[in-house]
Amino acid sequence: MHDVIQKAEDFVRNLLGNDCTGHDWYHIERVRRNALYICEKENKGDSYIIELAALLHDVPDEKLNASKEEGERKLFDFLDTIELEQHVRDEVIDIIGSISFKGGKKSVLNSIEAMIVQDADRLDAIGAIGIARAFAFGGKKGQPIYSPEVGVRDKMTEEEYRKGKSSSIHHFYEKLLKLKDLLNTETAKEMAEKRHGLMENYLEEFFNEWNGQK
Repeated sequence: MHDVIQKAEDFVRNLLGNDCTGHDWYHIERVRRNALYICEKENKGDSYIIELAALLHDVPDEKLNASKEEGERKLFDFLDTIELEQHVRDEVIDIIGSISFKGGKKSVLNSIEAMIVQDADRLDAIGAIGIARAFAFGGKKGQPIYSPEVGVRDKMTEEEYRKGKSSSIHHFYEKLLKLKDLLNTETAKEMAEKRHGLMENYLEEFFNEWNGQK
């Protein structure tokens, strides 16, 4: 198991090490660390499957690849290089394919392992680091910091979520502020409280400064 984890770590470090959208190696490491912490606190789930899925969760992400198919090919090609029991391989693939936000549409999670990895990933999207990642990704995507004339999109298809017109500040209302209420485990919900409050305070200060208030 240790050999497989080390190979996954090396693979992801090489693949995403220089990413500048907030999906770099340090994001992966934080998700792994939080996922294992939640697993331990909840005393639920297979820690090996959780760790492997956390390490690989961004490999096929469509926004980090030329296409969904290219991303999936990278994941499958890597999995072909390591020795995994079929049920472990299948569950890792299922977890990675089911935990994305996808415009807010609630996906079906088939295991506690998927719930824990999803929670860990979503925790890294909120709070101080979540704020930094939101602006890093928005800048890379070519979005403005804020556009008052753009409305907040509530219900979106996955295509609209990925490619529709928005801003980094709108992203808070379209995704980040929703995440606290979409978490699965009690441990993650407790961890999210402070991070969610920090985002609310940040937005209050942002609009005070935007509107010229002291």
